Amino acid sequence: MAATSVERENMSSSAGLFWSTAKEEGDLVHKSGYADDSTATADDIDGGFSSLDGMLQWAIGHSDPAKLKEKARDVNRLSPSELRQRQLEIKELMEELKMPSDAQLMQIALDDLSNSSLALEDRHRALEELLILVEPIDNANDMCKLGGFGVIIRELDHSDSDVRKFSAWILGKASQNNPYVQKQVLELGGLATLMKMVNSSSADEATKAFYAVSALIRNNAVGQQLFFAEAGDKMLQDILSSPSMDIRLRRKAVFLVGDLAECQLEDTDKAEMPFLSNRLLLKSVVDLTASGDLDLQEKALVAIKNLLLLKTTEAMVFEEFCGLGEALERMKKQLEDSMLEEDHREYVIDIENLLKEVELTFQAKLENVGVVPT
Repeated sequence: MAATSVERENMSSSAGLFWSTAKEEGDLVHKSGYADDSTATADDIDGGFSSLDGMLQWAIGHSDPAKLKEKARDVNRLSPSELRQRQLEIKELMEELKMPSDAQLMQIALDDLSNSSLALEDRHRALEELLILVEPIDNANDMCKLGGFGVIIRELDHSDSDVRKFSAWILGKASQNNPYVQKQVLELGGLATLMKMVNSSSADEATKAFYAVSALIRNNAVGQQLFFAEAGDKMLQDILSSPSMDIRLRRKAVFLVGDLAECQLEDTDKAEMPFLSNRLLLKSVVDLTASGDLDLQEKALVAIKNLLLLKTTEAMVFEEFCGLGEALERMKKQLEDSMLEEDHREYVIDIENLLKEVELTFQAKLENVGVVPT
C-alpha cells in the first residue's frame, strides 16, 4: 500500500477531491513520466489548461519559430507508417494524462474501503470522497451499479465512530428522493442498522443515522413498512418526548412526523397510519411548541398542521389531552418577546403566520365536531 502522507488532487467534475492513498500513484497517471518526478505538481500534470486548444496556443506562444519550422520539416520527412506510429504514441500519451471519471474515482474509493489493512486516515478520506461524489443523482445510481452501497453498509459496523457517521451520511445523501438507491439500500438491510445507530452515544453519529433513515423512507411505502416493523414509532416517540435529546435529533424527528403526515394527506387512497393519531405522539409534538428553539417550534407547527388535517386525528384529543389551544396562546406571547430581537424579526414573522394557519385549521376541526372555539 502506498504511503499515507501523499495526497493527489482530482480535477474531475467533482472538484476538490483527493484520490485515496491506498492506490499507487501510477494507477492514476500511467507512464506519463510525472509519477516518477518528485517535483511535479498538480498543475504540472494537467498543464493548467481548460482545453487542448489552450494548450496548443500556449505551446506556440512559448516556442522558437525556427525550431518549429525544423520540427515541421522533420515530420514531413516521416514515412506514412512512421507518422501513424507517432500519432499512436501521442494518442496513448493523451489517454494516460486523462483524469479519471467520477465512476472511476468511486471505484477506487470502494476498493480502498474493501482493503481490511487500510489505514484509518485513508478510510476516512475515501468516505469523504464518496460523500461528495454521490450527491449527483447519476453518480448515486452508478454507485448502485458498482455494488458500492453494500460496501458502505458494511462500514456501518466499523469500530470507529467517524467511519460509521460518514457511512450513514453517504447513504442518506444518496437516498434523497432517489427510489432506485432507496430500493437497493433497503434490500441490503441498511435501514435496521441505521435505526440502531440512532441510539448511539455520539450525537453526530445518531443525527447522521436519523438523516439516512428519513431519506430512506421518504415517499417510500416499503421503507415506511420496514420502519414501523422495526419499532420506528417508538423511536420517534422516545426522541420527541425527551428534552435531554440532542436538539438536532429532535428537529429531524418532528420534521419526519410532519413529512409522514403530509405523505398520508397526498395519498388519500391509503389507510392512515394508526401511529399518527396516537395521543402520546400528538402531545409530544404539541409540547415542542414551548421550546426556546425557533427552528424546532416552526417544525412542530408544520407537523401539527398536517396532523390536524388527517381524518383519524380527533379534535378533542388535541384540545383536552394535548392542550393545543393553550400551547398556541403561550407560543404567541413567546414570539412577541422574540420580535424584540432585530436579528430574528423576519423569521419570527414567518412563524407567526404559520401559527395563525394552525389556529384556523384547529378551529375548523373543532367546529366539525360541534365545538365552538373559545
